[in-house]
Amino acid sequence: MPDVLHLACAAWARLAEPGDTAAGAIVRVLGPVDGLVWARAAARGPDEAARAARTLSGDRPDLGIGPVALGRAVARWAPRVPGLDAERDLEATRRLGARFVVPADADWPGGLDDLGDATPRGLWLRGDPAAVHGLSRSVALVGARACTDYGSHVAADLAHGAASQGVVVVSGGAYGIDAAAHRGALAAGAPTVAFLAGGVDRLYPAGNADLLRAVLTDGLVIGELPPGGVPTRVRFLQRNRLIAAASSGTVVVEAAWRSGALSTAAHAQSLLRPVGAVPGPVTSMASGGCHRLLRDGGAVCVTDADEVVELVGRVGGDLAPWPAGAARETDALDAVGRRLFDALPLRRAATVTVVARDAGLALDETLGGLGLLEVAGFAERSGDGWRRRPGTSARDGAPS
Repeated sequence: MPDVLHLACAAWARLAEPGDTAAGAIVRVLGPVDGLVWARAAARGPDEAARAARTLSGDRPDLGIGPVALGRAVARWAPRVPGLDAERDLEATRRLGARFVVPADADWPGGLDDLGDATPRGLWLRGDPAAVHGLSRSVALVGARACTDYGSHVAADLAHGAASQGVVVVSGGAYGIDAAAHRGALAAGAPTVAFLAGGVDRLYPAGNADLLRAVLTDGLVIGELPPGGVPTRVRFLQRNRLIAAASSGTVVVEAAWRSGALSTAAHAQSLLRPVGAVPGPVTSMASGGCHRLLRDGGAVCVTDADEVVELVGRVGGDLAPWPAGAARETDALDAVGRRLFDALPLRRAATVTVVARDAGLALDETLGGLGLLEVAGFAERSGDGWRRRPGTSARDGAPS
């Protein structure tokens, strides 16, 4: 039998829309149970709503909401009050094999608490609840539904590489970049987390139902709407705040100028989470949003999985390896040796004096250095002078 706290939070989830900060403020000030009692009483009629709003906003200035805005919030909730049945919703949750968790529970994603009054009153978890704890080291990989083959390939590659290094991949379960990210993580044999814009009993979109069922095996599908909740455009945008808050950082893989994925990046920025963006062809409108983030300084450039891990990793740790250039034989030489090698002619030998002059070194440094270059196989004597040993410039790989 669910306790009073879980029943109250489940009722709030059906009463108020996702991201309703008025509901969040009331729950913060009065608590979920007493707040629900207040909301039910205030919703009895316009006069009761106005009186209750004036009283509460006057008695509790920490609410942060004036009586007019509070009255409008009650007016939004009033039509839903008669249909509230939290016990029915939680029974449907039990039959589904899902769980309903609230901020006081151990399986609550702690990052969501940073949303303040926009924090959900509760969440429905379907799958392996243990995956929640992996969110402490996670990345949101997001982007357009109508992605290109390039975007899909990069999303899957980044997800596979990050998941292989123990980073949990988070996304929204949608077509395009979301689906590619989940598939990449699953291909690595790792759990992945999908936040839905509707109830977790609806594996939406239907075309990704098989993919989301695969996610359920070792990962999680999460939603803040009760069973039967229908996804809408506004709910998709509100869902994005959960993706950003639950994750250690966000990477926009491919997004046009007006892509909804940019709202996820904006939420991450407002929460002071790191944001990355993958560059695309400058001629591709599909990457216009990513280029905008990079140009405005709102994101760092991400090009491979190591850079994803660095983005969400420990400060000073998990650093991506510096890209190595082509190995050259002269890389092992010290500064004097490199200067002498550069000063040596390729064909006609030069005297020690000329080599010293061209290298900008003293005669004694030049003599000692030339001897070392000879031993290492980079220089040879020719008559009274010195030159590079034939073939060293090609092996060195120096630009012509």
